[in-house]
Amino acid sequence: MAKAARKTSTGTDQSNGQIQPKTARGEATRKAILSAAERVIGERGFNEASIGHITSEAGVAQGTFYIYFKSKDEVFSELVLEMGRLVRRALSEATQNIENRLDAEKAGLTAFLEFIRAHPDLYRIIQEALFVDPEAYHAYYHTFAEGYRSGLEAAVKAGQIKPGDADTRAWALMGISRSLGERAVIWGDKTPVEDVVETAHDLIVNGLKP
Repeated sequence: MAKAARKTSTGTDQSNGQIQPKTARGEATRKAILSAAERVIGERGFNEASIGHITSEAGVAQGTFYIYFKSKDEVFSELVLEMGRLVRRALSEATQNIENRLDAEKAGLTAFLEFIRAHPDLYRIIQEALFVDPEAYHAYYHTFAEGYRSGLEAAVKAGQIKPGDADTRAWALMGISRSLGERAVIWGDKTPVEDVVETAHDLIVNGLKP
């Protein structure tokens, strides 16, 4: 039986260990802390970033942090979840009116690379999550893989792509996006997104065979 939410003295609800603001002001403060944590941890790395750095960046008292998060680890895990939510939303919006799977692949890759170039700190956090929070890191990629696999299976049934192992294909296509994202954010590649996507999409559609 699920535990009932417990109202705290700070105007928040606490359910299953997660503290949720109940007012617009509280939600704005929580978002400010998350946004500051994104910048601070993305720039400094998890070990070098402190709660003091985060609250200073957010412009709130250090004690305010603990109203919404129990620890730096918890805010880090929330940022990994946030990255997943935001990326899935960006991909969904970019591909929602595209019926052909191959066209959707191109639009999705474009949306992903544009997103991570606009949010480099979040992308660095995902990279670091492998060591800081492996469980969140695994969940991030497995969630994407499940959705990707379902989309590929549907495209096979619709005759848009040839039959094949949808799971391996999903991870391979995710690997292309991940590596190109890493090259852009971690290694600072400045190749225009449209040029990167044209080359990568040609590889996806036509392979390497002459």
